[in-house]
Amino acid sequence: MDRLLNVQEVAERLGTGVRFARRLIEERRITFVKVGRHVRIPESAVEAYVTAHTVEPIVLRPTGLRRAA
Repeated sequence: MDRLLNVQEVAERLGTGVRFARRLIEERRITFVKVGRHVRIPESAVEAYVTAHTVEPIVLRPTGLRRAA
């Protein structure tokens, strides 16, 4: 079973404020679980969100051309 995190813990993991984590939930951009009136986010959902929004760097090829100063 996946560990369920509260909004504060998710914000800490993402390095953001609580407001951003709450917006992710409100806009349904991250999976969450309702436990009564409490909202909990599975750890795997946070990892999936980070993976889905990770941008890989572009590797530039050396062109061999040098600019004159």
